[in-house]
Amino acid sequence: MNGDESPRRLVVGISGATGIGYGMRVLEFARKAGVETHLVVTPAGQQTRAYETELSARDLAEMADVSYRPADIGAAIASGSFRTAGMIVAPCSIRTLSAIAYANGDNLLTRAADVTVKERRRLVLMVRETPLTLGHLRAMAAATESGAIVMPPVPAFYLRPQSVQDIVDHTAGRALDLLGIDVPDLPRWGE
Repeated sequence: MNGDESPRRLVVGISGATGIGYGMRVLEFARKAGVETHLVVTPAGQQTRAYETELSARDLAEMADVSYRPADIGAAIASGSFRTAGMIVAPCSIRTLSAIAYANGDNLLTRAADVTVKERRRLVLMVRETPLTLGHLRAMAAATESGAIVMPPVPAFYLRPQSVQDIVDHTAGRALDLLGIDVPDLPRWGE
């Protein structure tokens, strides 16, 4: 790897909003792209996993190359010297968005996100909430001003998706695009 290349590592955070399938698909696509993944799931993210999937916590952890406990704020991903291509939080709850927006690194997910921003790496927040309050919008603006990319998982219907999985796949692939991680066979407009 020369000085111009990004490390082939990605941090993935899963918080307590609905839509854990996005985070799971990001992990799967990253693995197919040969990218090493580092996962942290909040306690609320684990609750959502139990509601929305048949996976155990261990099954989810095994989808990543390395998995961390949210309380392990001394983990490698909490340090700027641990080089990554960036971080995706999928899904990102409003609570997690707010902690990131205002640099409240109270757990490993929010600390890793803060490190990503301070190191000027790409941070993609797949915020899952609707409708939005003024407080939500202000937190999104603050996160954006700090350098994060707020990317609500909005479907691209111009691709004429045939299933929910088609929608999840395209959205997860687009999030990885923002970090320069290519997802082969991702449908694209005009291609």
